[in-house]
Amino acid sequence: MKSLIISALALCGAMVAKAQPAGGFGGFQMPEVKMEYSEKFADIDYVGDDQVYHKLDIYLPKEKKDKYPVVVHIYGSAWFSNNSKGMADLGTIVQALLNAGYAVVTPNHRSSSDAKYPAQIHDIKAVLRFVRGEAAKYKFDTSFIATSGFSSGGHLASLAATTSGTAKEKVGAVEIDLEGSLGKYTSQSSKVDAACDWSGPIDLLCMDCGGPVTMPMSPEAALLGCEVPGNEDTYRSLSPITYIDENDPPLIIFHGTDDNVVPPCQGLKLYNMLKMGKVKTDITVVEKGGHGMNMYTEENLNKMVGFLNEAREAKK
Repeated sequence: MKSLIISALALCGAMVAKAQPAGGFGGFQMPEVKMEYSEKFADIDYVGDDQVYHKLDIYLPKEKKDKYPVVVHIYGSAWFSNNSKGMADLGTIVQALLNAGYAVVTPNHRSSSDAKYPAQIHDIKAVLRFVRGEAAKYKFDTSFIATSGFSSGGHLASLAATTSGTAKEKVGAVEIDLEGSLGKYTSQSSKVDAACDWSGPIDLLCMDCGGPVTMPMSPEAALLGCEVPGNEDTYRSLSPITYIDENDPPLIIFHGTDDNVVPPCQGLKLYNMLKMGKVKTDITVVEKGGHGMNMYTEENLNKMVGFLNEAREAKK
């Protein structure tokens, strides 16, 4: 857990050094990545409030078609960044999806300094509704919409999947709104058909997979605005495993054995809980894989694509 905090604080420091748009920290932006696609739509406002944290980019595959299945891919930032769609694994995960014929949407979302949870999942649900509402304009095939993400993005992708079709829930003493009402497409569904979790935190009450973590200044404490003692149900409400049931969509997991930011037991716990819940799932535990390092091999990217393709076929 200590390494998680140190890494998160280092990331936060890097973000402060960058431009800070109104509303919160700006994100660390990677140098421009060479990509292959037919069209890109940049900085689309998916809510309508002209805030940087509510902008998204859309990439369409190089092979032109009338419409494309969709993957919403979410960047990692320990929930500290509101503007990192420019570092959303563009040359690896996103390009592999484009090559496989998927349109890819990379959204920004509110950071933990902009708003506390559940604001972040409200943003992702708004993105999913936007995809359905703007399907004709952007050539989206809404018969298949998946979520994907790395690190905190993997958390949000998994949470969108395990809460798919669930607007509100009571977790112990905590009443949680999992849908929100952002944007103009509130009548549209935010359901997802599959999900990919790359190195995401899953059980936020027990990040080290032991007893509850009580160290101060953790990213999850910043996101929730409280520490664990006395707020256990709040931490459970943030955890994707809390909402697992047999109606959840298929979910594939990738986690490295040497991940010193999000312990690999997190990915294994998600896998085991999904199996117990009779949800279709798969896990790849990458030997010597770090937090993003040595993870995006051709083999793993092909596994991701194959899993999504199988989920699409199963829907037909």
